[in-house]
Amino acid sequence: MWGGRFAEGPSAIMREINASIPFDKALWRQDIAASRAHVAMLAACGIVADADAETILAGLEQVAAEYEANGVPENWDLEDIHMTTESRLAELIGPVAGRLHTARSRNDQVATDFRLWVRDAIDQVDAGLAALQRALVMQAQAHADSIMPGFTHLQTAQPVTLGHHLLAYYEMIARDRSRFADARTRMNVSPLGSAALAGTGFPIDRHMTAQALGFAAPMRNSLDGVSDRDFALDYLQAAAQCSLHLSRLAEEFVIWASQPFGFVRMADSLSTGSSIMPQKKNPDAAELVRGHAGRIVGCLTSLMVTMKGLPLAYSKDMQDDKPPVFEAANLLGLSIAAMTGMVADSTFRTDRMRQAAELGYATATDLADWLVRQANIPFREAHHITGAAVKLAESRGIALDELSLEDLQAFDTRIDQRVYAALSVEASVAARASYGGTAPDQVRARVAEAMQELEQGR
Repeated sequence: MWGGRFAEGPSAIMREINASIPFDKALWRQDIAASRAHVAMLAACGIVADADAETILAGLEQVAAEYEANGVPENWDLEDIHMTTESRLAELIGPVAGRLHTARSRNDQVATDFRLWVRDAIDQVDAGLAALQRALVMQAQAHADSIMPGFTHLQTAQPVTLGHHLLAYYEMIARDRSRFADARTRMNVSPLGSAALAGTGFPIDRHMTAQALGFAAPMRNSLDGVSDRDFALDYLQAAAQCSLHLSRLAEEFVIWASQPFGFVRMADSLSTGSSIMPQKKNPDAAELVRGHAGRIVGCLTSLMVTMKGLPLAYSKDMQDDKPPVFEAANLLGLSIAAMTGMVADSTFRTDRMRQAAELGYATATDLADWLVRQANIPFREAHHITGAAVKLAESRGIALDELSLEDLQAFDTRIDQRVYAALSVEASVAARASYGGTAPDQVRARVAEAMQELEQGR
């Protein structure tokens, strides 16, 4: 491959450290697609004879069929997927295979292949996230009226509906999808034709290859074309943020499935048992999703540090760009699939949720709000009155609405019998009818909007 420049072949150490075929063989579909587009352009521009181009295209078709059937062979002497494909092509069609590499370099070749792979990965993750959103929406619709405790600091705060809680994750995933979409738009330009770093002296048509590969345009600077890995970092940043959201949702299920909470029964298919304790049903899938987030964030950090100090244009360090992206994509896909199944197949114990919502004085804010609305008391004063009422109820071990009217009027004589209508958990959630609030009608309205968004592919 290196021609006459070197008197000796690489040492065993160099051969091992230099070979990327064990991981970049994953790019074979993109490598074949880019080669097809490139040779078709060479023929259209009169750089390669039509007959030679047809021979090369037929040979590439055969190589692709072999890879599809048997996988990509790993010959470390050929280093990477590009030389592996070109070598096999030469075995099939002879010396004419050498014309394929006219007006390109492995530098723009790998930049193109990797960009195509990441673009495909974004399309796959978007489809997976849309499925997760649908699962969240379906459960939110079924539980628009199901009351549960809302938490701050993991302490009971105010009653909310389960549907409202699940739709919060729908919104997080929507932002994740928008980040991936932004990354896809930004990366959808073609480096092919940048050659090694300076472009080429052949009269190529870079717009033709860009269009053939589904890119919006060719990249405008050949140095940037071969050295840019922002698209991979954009993908990893979106993946890392998405993994944090999945980890938060997984943590909710871990907590909810624990015996002290008992809010959810998780499907057997996403749980495991214990080797010694027969009663155990462990939320291992959720815990692994939580763990995967750390690895995905690590993948982002890895590539950021790799790219940190590299001068233009291509450096061999950039061969290490693909493993963290491949690892993150695999982990993210597994995490999305696991959480989609978890949301769709779990059974929520709404009786336990409602019971928990009645504990912890979750309607205390409703008492303070009632004092503001009905007794015209400034909120800070109402807050103080309510705090005193909660303290009394807590000392007696009873709920707030179990205090007598006489007890409440001891704190303020303006309190009357109407206050009890505001102290139930049903009244509390119904009162939160502001846009985006937890009231069942608001939840149903947001469910309808979400369904429309998903139908429109957003």
